[in-house]
Order: sequence, then C-alpha cells, then structure tokens
Amino acid sequence: MKNILVVEDDRSLRHIIKEALSKSDFNIDLAVDGVKAFEKILETDFDLVITDLMMPGMNGVELMEKVLQVKPGTGFLIMTAYGTVETAVDALKNGAFDFITKPFSIPQMKSNIEKYFEFQGLQHENKILKKQLSDDVKYRKIIGKSTEMEEIFHLINVVSSSDAPVFIQGESGTGKELIAESIHANSGRNKKPFLKINCSAIPETLVESTYFGHEKGAFTNAVKQHKGLFEEANGGTLLLDEISETPLTMQAKLLRVLQEGTITRVGSTKEIKVDVRVVATSNKNVLEIIRDGDFREDLFYRLNVFPIKVPPLRNRAGDIPILFEHFLLKFQEKYGFEKKSVNSDVLQSLSSQHWPGNVRQFENLLERAILFSGEEVVLTTNHFDLNSEHEIIEDKNYLDLTPMTIAEVEKQLIFSTLKRTSDNRTQAADMLGISVRTLRNKLHQYEKNGDSTFLVGEGN
Repeated sequence: MKNILVVEDDRSLRHIIKEALSKSDFNIDLAVDGVKAFEKILETDFDLVITDLMMPGMNGVELMEKVLQVKPGTGFLIMTAYGTVETAVDALKNGAFDFITKPFSIPQMKSNIEKYFEFQGLQHENKILKKQLSDDVKYRKIIGKSTEMEEIFHLINVVSSSDAPVFIQGESGTGKELIAESIHANSGRNKKPFLKINCSAIPETLVESTYFGHEKGAFTNAVKQHKGLFEEANGGTLLLDEISETPLTMQAKLLRVLQEGTITRVGSTKEIKVDVRVVATSNKNVLEIIRDGDFREDLFYRLNVFPIKVPPLRNRAGDIPILFEHFLLKFQEKYGFEKKSVNSDVLQSLSSQHWPGNVRQFENLLERAILFSGEEVVLTTNHFDLNSEHEIIEDKNYLDLTPMTIAEVEKQLIFSTLKRTSDNRTQAADMLGISVRTLRNKLHQYEKNGDSTFLVGEGN
C-alpha cells in the first residue's frame, strides 16, 4: 500500500482529501504546514507528497526542495490557485511531478495520483532494463558455458578490479573485442570512455597524430588542434586492437606513455598527463614477431601484465548449441521470420567443423542459412554451405599457373581471397597468413599500376 502525505493549511480541504483517498487503498497522513510536513517526512518514507503551494512558514516549493535533498526519491504533486500557476510550473522544473489547480474534483486528484504511480512503475521498469543492458555489456554478449569460457569469465572478473594492462590473444573472430568491452564495463572506469583503435588500419604517417593528437600547423592539413585517442579516453579504457601491426617507431612512444603516463601532441613539446587503462589484442603469435624483430620485447612485457588467451571455437565445440540458439533468435527477430527449429544432424555437422573464422564465421554462416531457408520452418544441412567454409577458393580456374609469374599468382590469390571474404581485409589477411598492413600495401601497389580488379573500397 502506498504512503501519501497531504500538506494543506485549510483544515476542511485537508480532511476531505484524506477521506476520499483512504477509500482508494492508500495510507494517508496529514500535515498542517511545511514545517510539520518536513518533520513527518524525516521520520517516515512517503511515496508521494501532495502539498499546497502557498502556506505560511514554508511554502510547497521550499518544502519540496528541502525534502529532495534528503529523500530524492519522494514524489511531489502541487496544489495551486490559478494566480500562482506560473510558480507551480517553476516547481515542475525543480522536481515536482505535476500540479493541480484549485478548485479541483476528487476524481481529478485521483487521476493525477494514478498517473504518478504509473510513471513510477515505468521508471522502475526502465531501471531494470538498464540493468539488463548493463549485464549484456558485461557478460551476455560473450556467449558460452564451456569450461574454457567459464575461465574467460573468471579472468574478466579478476582483472576488472585493477588498472593493470591486459593483453588478449586469440584467432580472428574469437571475441577479443567483446572481452575488452566486458573488462571496461566491469571496472571502476565504466562511466568513462571506452575507445578502440585498429592499429592495422592507420596509415603510418598518421599513427602518432591518431594516438597523441597534434597542434595546429604541425603538418600539412593540420588546420586546427586535434586531441588524440589517449586524451579522448582519459579516465577510461583504450583498446589497441591488433597491436602487433604497430610500426616499430610508434612502439617506442607507446612504451613511454605506458611507463610515464604522459603524451605529447605532434608539433608540441608540452607533456600532457593521461590516465588510461590499456587493453591490447593480437591474432598473431607475438613471441614469434618479437623474434623476427618486428615487435619490441619490452613493450610486450609492459602490456602483458595480465594475459588472456581466447580459445578458438573448434576447441569449445560444446558451446555451439548455445551459440546456435543465440544467433537463431537474433536473426529470426532481425528478418521477421517465424520461430524455426533445427534437425539434430545440423548441430552435429556444425560441431565437427574447423571454424577458421571462429564465432564471427559461425554467425555469418547461420545468418546466411536463415535467409536461404526463407519461409521454411526447419533448418537442415541443405541450408548450410559448409563445404565453402573450408576452402578459400573453389573456382576450377583458381591458380591456373600458365603462363603466370609468381607476382601474378600472388595477385590472383589476394583478389580471390578478398572476393571470398566479401572484401573483409582483416579476414583475408588472416587467411593469407600476412598482416593487414602488408595486404593494404599490396593493394595500393596494384592500384598504382592501374589494376583495380577488386579494389571496391577500403574494406575492413
């Protein structure tokens, strides 16, 4: 039962309201003025205070302002005469739910009260939804119940309570970025920015400016001052995605930032303090890259304070049924299909696949199968193009070697792989066993030579 306090200096009106509202399953208490009302509110929690605006000693607005300082969840409904409507409107701006002008009918008042409690119910539902959305960010976007994924969840919980750098390693498509987001969402930095930088996608000439910013006139086209990502992420978390693609010259500067907590914009000598938690990812064997001389060992160990290794999907096949159910619901809703069921042999076939593209590949395959199935309500193996998931190219003319140079074979392989991945350059580079930077340089060279066979855009 809701508790309501009626504050009215007119004794007759005060008791009329009490008698009428008591019949509507409300607990009604009365106060003769603002001072007495405030004393009662300090002793008792009221869901709603219905107060006259103009009263001696302490008016309704003053009462509301005092109460909201100590009990901010209390609702207020203001009673006012026509001559003070403007003041009542000001009260709305300061926290009142609504006002009602005198003279009013009891049904009018009941209607206002019902609207308030409906509003409160919606606010409560909104809080629940926000909590659910928050949980989605923290955990539910990472799907899995296998032992391997339970260990990942445990590591997220452990590392989230600290500010230590985290290095997440795993194949493309395993969900490294989702893990980084979850670490941020569970941390004390979750009210501050979470920013991501794809280290392989930035031209080498713009890397330093992207990270640290630049001053006006620092270089051609620097027409105004620009903050870099470290400044933009101050107080929050910065994800350095595929950090193994970072140029060596930039690696030394990154190491300095991690050690000293300061950055210097391009074109400036002024050091700027930054407070940023760094999470780095890589889909490569970084120790091999270090041995090859392409990644600084000291930077690796500075980042690798808390390592997380994400298992490939083929090593956690037990998660495939739950992943299947998750994406099935997602795409049914997205495309407006009726609920679909699945043959048992489908899950068995999916569980036996190698999944070089991991969860991302699995998701794309299922989306394609749902679209292909159309209005059919049962998904079968016929809806899944499983064979094509194992081979980069099935075209019978692929690698027709005569008469072709090694460079021409390489070019055809690159274009064919891009076609297979729908111009997803990150996935294509992974399939080809080269870095995204190397792939981009190759494509720019082909473009320079006038060969734009598959240069449809910048890709991923």
